[in-house]
Amino acid sequence: MSQPTVAIIGRPNVGKSTLFNRLLGGRQAIVSERAGTTRDRNFGELEWNGRRFWLVDTGGLVPRSTDSMDRAVREQVDRAVEESDLVLLLVDGQEGPNPVDREIADRLRQSGRPVLLVVNKLDDLPDDQGRLPFYQLGLGDPIGTSAQVGKASGDLLDAIVSHLPEAGPALEAGDTIQVAVVGRPNAGKSSLINRLVGTERHLVHPEAGTTRDAIDSPLRYHGKILNFIDTAGLRRRAKVEDDLEFYSNLRSHRAIEHADIVVLVVDALRGLEVQDLRIATEAWDRGCGLIVVVNKWDLIEEKDANTARRGEESLMERVPFLRYVPFVYVSAETGQRVAGLKDLLLSVAEARHYRVGTAEFNRVLEQLMQRSAPPQKPGEEVKLFYGSQIGTAPPSFAIVSNRPRDVPESYQRYLVHGIRESWPFLGSPVRLKFTPKSRRDR
Repeated sequence: MSQPTVAIIGRPNVGKSTLFNRLLGGRQAIVSERAGTTRDRNFGELEWNGRRFWLVDTGGLVPRSTDSMDRAVREQVDRAVEESDLVLLLVDGQEGPNPVDREIADRLRQSGRPVLLVVNKLDDLPDDQGRLPFYQLGLGDPIGTSAQVGKASGDLLDAIVSHLPEAGPALEAGDTIQVAVVGRPNAGKSSLINRLVGTERHLVHPEAGTTRDAIDSPLRYHGKILNFIDTAGLRRRAKVEDDLEFYSNLRSHRAIEHADIVVLVVDALRGLEVQDLRIATEAWDRGCGLIVVVNKWDLIEEKDANTARRGEESLMERVPFLRYVPFVYVSAETGQRVAGLKDLLLSVAEARHYRVGTAEFNRVLEQLMQRSAPPQKPGEEVKLFYGSQIGTAPPSFAIVSNRPRDVPESYQRYLVHGIRESWPFLGSPVRLKFTPKSRRDR
């Protein structure tokens, strides 16, 4: 990755997610008084004084705990430190130095990574002297801040930027493809991303719903950045039991809203359920590219060459737009057919931005009308004159008509199908807009 990485680490409940949100100027991570809310590494891109870098939120570190989840979080924090160019050790200025802070400080010295010691919860800055006792940790001058109210956050960002290594050449914004990986809990979303990025970037645990936040994992591939956004498992609202899961669920929908492509991960043992179809429809209606990944395909014992096709045809009868969506049958556990998904993502991204020349479009439009003219009613003749592409992502076309409001939906679907047969809009919605003639055209 060309941009440097800064990791925020510390024991539970010192305010890591609050600081993460404050520095990013938003609420990308779930902030809760509950210890252990942040379990995975949460990525966010930040720019300050002309320098861009990745900021990483991590789970609360409990060095000596034997709890299985604490051990898993500890492994994730260790990996975050290994991959970072700068580490922020966040401590609680109201409580003062804690034995766990000392253990973490010792671990960081052994890592050899540059460290900034940040003392949080100093709400009375610049008068608050709560940072002074932390000199005993031996990590240099403590930097005081209050993530909750935002005091001294600018000074902290200045200090961060001054300690960053020189950044390599960054890709243009248009070279980043936002990929939201969504689906029901325990479908294998995190395992799939781990296979795609080639590292255990996401916490994989038998407990369903382990991933609570939307977690970013950028990967450079063939001159593009595929930014995978792993999300909490989506459930029907009636099954959301507490505030934490509610906000996690909401964030998953926001990930879809801002995605270029949605990868819907389906558990092959359960099939495409009603909630999966709702997710697919939401993504399609928002204009996202869509890929359905059927995971755990290796666990389906009784299958033949036509098993997948029969299932797809049954789904297409219920949800017609799925005929334009690629289905991929993989095993994130073994890696079977996962590698080809990255190339498919590039193909779908290209399809969303494909442009058709006006003359070429009108030639196909004329052929479609000759094959099947718009339905007519006595005294209400509907004519289509010409059209052109008016946008991409998703591909959108405007067609001029004498009665734009009277073009039946069935005929609109016929035109869309004909357009899709003529150009490679794989996995992308195609939208039509019917407009009246302008005065200059009359």
